[in-house]
Amino acid sequence: MNKVEELKAKVLKAQQDSDIASLYVLEKEAHEVFDEDTLQGFYANILDMALEKLTDTLENHRKMNMTEVQDFATTRALYEYAMEHYSAGQIKDASALFEVLSGMTNDDKFSNALKLHWIASAENLSLEDFLENIADIELTQNAGTFYISEFKKEAQKLLDNSQSKGE
Repeated sequence: MNKVEELKAKVLKAQQDSDIASLYVLEKEAHEVFDEDTLQGFYANILDMALEKLTDTLENHRKMNMTEVQDFATTRALYEYAMEHYSAGQIKDASALFEVLSGMTNDDKFSNALKLHWIASAENLSLEDFLENIADIELTQNAGTFYISEFKKEAQKLLDNSQSKGE
């Protein structure tokens, strides 16, 4: 069996087990071995599984447990999906996803960070402006989170404006 076939077998096994975490473990190897079309299919499968888990989570009125590896991987996949929408200028879709994500985990830091994403996108702030003026990319990288978790002082103004509009 060659490298591509071996990796495809591992990916298929992870898909059959609905194991998003294992797919993320295989991600680096997938980038080295798969062509662009196969790589797109790889990520599409992760997203399909994450959306299924999201539906299941919402239907069962539970929260994702960020210490549980599959819930963590699912949350990461959904966050990346929301950011893709934001990046593509589909701000309303991104905003709706951020809103759902902000309330679906048991992790307060994640929830609070996603509320800022949601408010920024609901205010029609472009991703570029969000990254430049609201997010603190350097501190986020130092924090090692998969999501933008650290923010500049401007973020507090955004929160304050949002709360004053809601009153």
